[in-house]
Formats: sequence, structure tokens, C-alpha cells
Amino acid sequence: MVGFKATDVPPTATVKFLGAGTAACIADLITFPLDTAKVRLQIQGESQGPVRTAAGAQYRGVLGTILTMVRTEGPRSLYNGLVAGLQRQMSFASVRIGLYDSVKQFYTKGSEHASIWSRLLAGSTTGALAVAVAQPTDVVKVRFQAQARAGGGRRYQSTVNAYKTIAREEGFWGLWKGTSPNVARNAIVNCAELVTYDLIKDALLKANLMTGSCPPFSAWVPGTW
Repeated sequence: MVGFKATDVPPTATVKFLGAGTAACIADLITFPLDTAKVRLQIQGESQGPVRTAAGAQYRGVLGTILTMVRTEGPRSLYNGLVAGLQRQMSFASVRIGLYDSVKQFYTKGSEHASIWSRLLAGSTTGALAVAVAQPTDVVKVRFQAQARAGGGRRYQSTVNAYKTIAREEGFWGLWKGTSPNVARNAIVNCAELVTYDLIKDALLKANLMTGSCPPFSAWVPGTW
């Protein structure tokens, strides 16, 4: 691009979109066992269907849950629903983070001076839109994490089978269960995360503590500051 050095050219919307999703997938690969432990602790006490604990196992704390799952179901149980989890991150984070700058520019009509209200609106928009797009993957991920491997009787045999089973038995909109509270939650979370980042970044630039243009996407990709 004429007038820009190679390091000064801002990333395109496509690069931001794919970069945010890829970074989120890498993070998910590392933290997925913790997420699975969280789900098991949250649904402990349920006695019906796929959320029953394996062999009556009781989970105590994060580390205790992980060790119990490894002992009763095997290490692979910690990654139940990983495929759906990666699908979720690729669709959810790509929209939530990767499109934030583009949506902010849309609300400010391309102005370089975005008000806090336009940033909040952009954050809530991409947060809500990300949930609307990714909710089916989240439902399938949680269903897989909740079902125990031990004892047989697994309801879902594969990721594709889970999508089909839920749609067939609970209707097409069964894949979007829990969307309303999830939209509200992630709109707020997105505003808190990205808008706070945006404002702190602007303050650092104005104080000459850093130079260059670094959109929220740069927090995910080393070397873009």
C-alpha cells in the first residue's frame, strides 16, 4: 500500500476475523479440560439423562474433578466436545473480536474519533451477534462435556450426530436453547473487555507511552503493536 511501511499497514477485516478465531482455538485447546471440569461441577446433582456422573462419582473442586474424570472415564474424557468447542471458538471469537473494529467504524461512519457510546454499541453488537451465530456449537459442546463416558448409554456418538439428534428430538430451535441469557451475558462481557482495552490503548497513545495503531485484534497476535 502506497504511503505505508510494511509494519504500518493495518490488518484487513478478513485477517482480524480469521486471526481472532485461530487464536481462540489455540487457547481452547489448552484450557478445555478446565472448561469441562467447570461444566461437570455446574451440573453435579442432576440425576437424569446424559448429565449423570460416571459410576456415581462425586466431584470436589477443579483438580478433584479432573482427577476423578481421568480415573473413572479416562484422560480423553477431559476433551469431550472438543470439536464443537473449536467450532464455537472459530465462529464466536471471529465475530466477537474480529469484527469489533469494522462494526465500530460503521457506527462512527469512518471517523477516527469514536465516542465511548459508539464503542459500547459496537461491543454489544458483536457480542450479541457472535452468540446468535455460535449458540448451536455451544449447546453441543456443553452436552458432550456433561455426558459421562463410563457406564455406557451415551446419547451422542459424534459431533454431527449430536446436531442431528438435538434437532430431531427437540426441534430445530433446540440448538438455540439458552440464547437469550447468553446474548445478554456476552454483550456485557464484550463491552467490558474490548471497550476497556480500546480506551486504555487510546490513553497510552495520547500519553506517548506507545506508538502506532493497535486495534483490539492486536492483543491476540504478537508483533502487531
